[in-house]
Amino acid sequence: MELVIVESPTKAKTIQKFLGKHYEVLSSYGHVRDLPKSKMGIDTENNFEAHYIIPTRARKNVTALKKKAAKAKRVILATDEDREGEAIAWHLVSALGLENTPTARIAFHEITKEAIAQALTKPRAIDMHLVDAQQARRLLDRLVGYELSPFLWRKIYRGLSAGRVQSVAVRMVVEREREIRAFKAEEYWTIEANLKTAKAEELTASLYSVDGKRFEKFDIPTADDANTHVKALEGATYTVTEVSGKASKKKPPTPFTTSLLQQDASRRLGMSPKQTMMLAQQLYEGVTIGKEEGSVGLITYMRTDSMNLAEKFLQETGSYLKTAFGERYVTASPRRFKSKSKNAQEAHEAIRPTDPNRTPEAVAPYLDARQKKLYELIWQRTIASQMPEAEAMTTTVSIAASGAKVPYELRVTGSVITFDGWQKVYPTDTSDTTLPSVSKDDALALVAVNGKQHFTEPPARYSDASLIKALEERGIGRPSTYAPTIATIADRGYVEHDDRRLKPTDLAELVNDLLVEHFPEIVDYDFTARIEEDLDEVADGKREYMPLLREFYVPFKKHLEEKDALISKTNISEEATDEICDKCGKPMISKLGRFGKFLACTGFPDCKNTKPLKGSPEEAAEAEATKEVCDKCGKPMQLKRGRFGPFLGCTGYPDCKGIKSIAKSTDVKCPECGKGDILEKRSRKGKTFYACSRYPDCTFALWSRPTGETCPECKSLLVMGAKGTVRCSAKGCSYKTKAAEA
Repeated sequence: MELVIVESPTKAKTIQKFLGKHYEVLSSYGHVRDLPKSKMGIDTENNFEAHYIIPTRARKNVTALKKKAAKAKRVILATDEDREGEAIAWHLVSALGLENTPTARIAFHEITKEAIAQALTKPRAIDMHLVDAQQARRLLDRLVGYELSPFLWRKIYRGLSAGRVQSVAVRMVVEREREIRAFKAEEYWTIEANLKTAKAEELTASLYSVDGKRFEKFDIPTADDANTHVKALEGATYTVTEVSGKASKKKPPTPFTTSLLQQDASRRLGMSPKQTMMLAQQLYEGVTIGKEEGSVGLITYMRTDSMNLAEKFLQETGSYLKTAFGERYVTASPRRFKSKSKNAQEAHEAIRPTDPNRTPEAVAPYLDARQKKLYELIWQRTIASQMPEAEAMTTTVSIAASGAKVPYELRVTGSVITFDGWQKVYPTDTSDTTLPSVSKDDALALVAVNGKQHFTEPPARYSDASLIKALEERGIGRPSTYAPTIATIADRGYVEHDDRRLKPTDLAELVNDLLVEHFPEIVDYDFTARIEEDLDEVADGKREYMPLLREFYVPFKKHLEEKDALISKTNISEEATDEICDKCGKPMISKLGRFGKFLACTGFPDCKNTKPLKGSPEEAAEAEATKEVCDKCGKPMQLKRGRFGPFLGCTGYPDCKGIKSIAKSTDVKCPECGKGDILEKRSRKGKTFYACSRYPDCTFALWSRPTGETCPECKSLLVMGAKGTVRCSAKGCSYKTKAAEA
């Protein structure tokens, strides 16, 4: 009997089915050794030796695996193919005492019978270069976290954390927020003419040039300037001067890398990176597809920066497309993609279905709703990548406006898809814009001419998707780090999700400013990217990891000690104010606590009076709180702050523990019950959502802010969408428009 060890029981179940009775497949349930939680676990004085322990949760399973390994003819380590998986295999050797046991390491991109069989024919030794790279990352992150976090505790308050990558992500969110605050909108106008053809068909043309000079965005800065052009055009006659057509093609998207999957799942499905990776892991490890097939791995490994596709898969996809859609939808030869990441491992593969013939419709009965959505997204994108380009015909109509003091030219453009190509399986938001049939020298009648006012808009806050894209573009982090980084900065209170956008908290700004001023190397974009490159060199065997740790830690530790002695907590998190304590008459200061900024009496601990900052939402909420009475005992309520934000608590506490949530009204009536108002609330994880005020009697809820308008197609509520759009909140309704048009 040969023992095969993998990370998860689901993966074990899938592989066991392929291997049969001569093998026993068991799970390690993730890592079997790690650094201790109670201390750093790194001997910085002795060549950065790591003191690994077997966590309490893993001890029982490790003992069981050790007994099985002692009886096995050979132990096969079949953990994931990335650095993390290689390190788990290495830890298993030590934890199970396999140094003198026949041991083999196998790796595969997908959990299929063919892939497992092929991997067994090519066993290898554990790649210590990959192990060293993973260790280096783990130790670097531990050194930063265990040295810098206590510094933040001493200078701000206990419980804060700092991390090598998370602090850079926080900096990006904070700097974007400050860009938005500093932004000054600039006014500009555009001119549109509504025209009618001889057949009474209407078209809307935009101003293109004035007196032969191309019209630029800011050429009409004020309403007076716009009115001048409007009056000139109102008395003009309109003639078609040219009708031109141009064929265009649109290339299909690339297959998914980890980053691209997280971005697209966020944009299209509203999934967080953490949720996306959890579901992708389930699809990779195996889903039970009926009694005959059993557990099947539906997708390839989901942590990758490669866009490569296996030749066998390319051939199978071509055959599928020919059968499903016909020759027109098959390319002359398979399309191959080169990864943009300079460190991508081309021997690996993109995230793809293990079998193109296993369509979303075929597996839908065996998946839950979220798994189905993600699998469909992966299947559609991969299949689309092998289909012909989409083709469109763009028609441009040029129109002369004669009779004014200077000649005006207007233009209108329409586009019609002539061949859907890859969009047949991977639909986009593009739609046809048809124009009336007109010819050169046709006269057009003016219906109306209008000036439209616009203002430039500030950059948008980062979404999960755009932050991942920005991190990847800067070379910060790797496929396995994006999801946990965003989850960490949200869990630690550095960012909040506001309408699916990342908003920094007061704490984030304070911590960021402290790190930027005193530890610039920790939050420097280029420095963090260089560390990633150094780790890649370790993985490639081009660099030793111990010197890398030393080069980082020695100057960092010295710098930290200097700053610890120099910086005072008072100077960082406390600020004098003009407020006087209404209980003892002493001055009050602004402080930053676990739940944000507040006023505190300088007479502490003799006087423990605290108040919300003047003009803050909390102050208004506190004023409103005194009007509320407890539903349980009838006593007045008071504003309190908890882990999930401010709330109303009974003044009779602890005898009465009545509480009420604080919610903002959106001034929108609940469409389901017609009685309650839609309120803005926060979930336990800090995410904003919108729900009926009559909960639990009415359970209507939305994840996006309602506009108050209803969908012209199905009469459901319209909600704010991505990139300044408004969309229908009803599932299955595809109505979407720009915010200004709603």
